[in-house]
Amino acid sequence: MMGDNLSALYPSIHMALGGFHFGSYQTSVMISTLVILPTVMLRNLSLLSYISAGGVIAFIMIILCLLWVGLLSDIEFHPSGNIFNFSKLPVTIGIYSFCFGGHSVFPSIYSSMREPSRFPSVVLISFLIAFISFAGVAIFGFLIFGEATKSQFTLNMPERHIASKVAKWTVVITPLTKYALTITPVAFSIEEFLPSHHRKSHGVSILIRTALVISTLLVSLLIPYFGSVTALIGSALVVLVIGACTFIIILGLISSIVGTYSALHSMSG
Repeated sequence: MMGDNLSALYPSIHMALGGFHFGSYQTSVMISTLVILPTVMLRNLSLLSYISAGGVIAFIMIILCLLWVGLLSDIEFHPSGNIFNFSKLPVTIGIYSFCFGGHSVFPSIYSSMREPSRFPSVVLISFLIAFISFAGVAIFGFLIFGEATKSQFTLNMPERHIASKVAKWTVVITPLTKYALTITPVAFSIEEFLPSHHRKSHGVSILIRTALVISTLLVSLLIPYFGSVTALIGSALVVLVIGACTFIIILGLISSIVGTYSALHSMSG
């Protein structure tokens, strides 16, 4: 996402390294990786939560820029195409599910909360706000750009408008406020598998986090399809959690029924 918008802002940027030539997208992704790398070295989740709050402000700015382009510019609203395209519904479900895929972060957020008992309320309110925001952006994006809407609507916004540049730069900055909070719990989980004398090693921590960032870089370079990747993650990983929860509920019901029957049978016999 950061690389897509950075390459849109500077389409002529390129780089030659070790006999290889990298175009605008590849160069932008590598620059983004170098900028993000220092942020993942922070281990304090409380500090990261304050940084991630900037992502909320950035998201609001992006929405305002979209409304600016649709309401106050010469583009206005030009909806085109079918409102309901059921052939793309599975992909849409995957992309939309991806937006709610915070499972890796939830345990760390819960453990770092001052009042963990309020965690369910926090999650419910957060998901409700996210649902309304995402639905609103999707509706306005379709009303403005129609079926020509790209995987990121900022890529549809014309360069001649100030709002377009503000939105794209905001999207470029947003990962700086969110990536570290997302990747830190993953790093903590990996560190749990290490011997106890390595877990508190600052050098090992840096090595793990650097490897995670580089793996993200490789995925971005090898699979440069933002919409398809998010749909895959949403469908294969996020929605899959529902299946695990369903299995646990079914197993619990079966165990409850069998256990109750066995207990009553033993008492009657």
